Amino acid sequence: MKLAIVILNWNGEDLLKQFLPSVVEHSVGHKIYIADNGSTDQSERWLAANYPQITVIQNNNNLGYAGGYNAALSHIPEDLFCLLNSDVEVSAGWCDIILNEFKNDKNLGAAQPKILDYSNKDKFEYAGACGGFLDQLGYPYCRGRIFSDLEMDHGQYDDPIVIDWASGAALFITKKAFEESNGFDQHYFAHQEEIDLCWRLRRLDYTIKVIPASQVYHLGGGTLNSLSPRKTFLNFRNSLLTIVKNDERSNFWFIIIVRMILDGVAALQFLFTLKIKHSVAVLKAHMSFYKLLSSYLQERKELRSTGHLSRRNNGVTSIVLKYYLLGQRNFTK
Repeated sequence: MKLAIVILNWNGEDLLKQFLPSVVEHSVGHKIYIADNGSTDQSERWLAANYPQITVIQNNNNLGYAGGYNAALSHIPEDLFCLLNSDVEVSAGWCDIILNEFKNDKNLGAAQPKILDYSNKDKFEYAGACGGFLDQLGYPYCRGRIFSDLEMDHGQYDDPIVIDWASGAALFITKKAFEESNGFDQHYFAHQEEIDLCWRLRRLDYTIKVIPASQVYHLGGGTLNSLSPRKTFLNFRNSLLTIVKNDERSNFWFIIIVRMILDGVAALQFLFTLKIKHSVAVLKAHMSFYKLLSSYLQERKELRSTGHLSRRNNGVTSIVLKYYLLGQRNFTK
């Protein structure tokens, strides 16, 4: 099994200068690709001058995370992909540990390493921490991260386990699984697309794991920081679309209604804390969701007609209830 490490870049020359050296140092024997999303900076020129051995796949414009990887991966022949953010520092043995797991587990479709904070390497990082789960309302959370609360890493989650979704910051996925699931949903552009993909992988009876013996350090917010209303818009809209498409339960409409009510509460909270643009972003997310709803209901129907297996989420009933009402703010509780 051959591994391709694929880094999506959009005007990220400074990030490549900072983080690419660790990837090159600790990925000897594996092919590295840069998937460039129509950058207008000097990224490509810098790569040609400093890393001529790295293959650059050029997309004509910024297709986002979903479209950018879909376009690039269609040109890559290796059996296993690692989709790695450009703002990730890796450690010795990081990819070989996970590659061996895929060699030993033929049913493994996707996996992630332990993801720690680049700025505080004893702390879990928001984007995936130590493996992702979905509660019964479709809210994502992680071992080591509940909403915005991040735990310190004391080795408490060092066992490899089956998870609901693996982080797109360092997502290992077989070429076979990626193609069989039809890749990322390009309507998403960015955010939650790996959750949707992993849910579809589980429906196809693939296993998804976190392998904490491999660890990386994520800066986070490299292309769209947490203060961006655009990020709020994408997260709220895409989460609703994921439920419509993938939730097999007959009461999925009830789930959508509950989620939209809770979104309204979040919008009010943004308003009361004077984050007006974020409050408007939630409203825009719902408007966009309504526009896309009929096409996603059709996609839901098509997925059901294929006979793909239903894969219920493994998380708690409601992470909102556990977190906000019961005050349980770490994964162990």
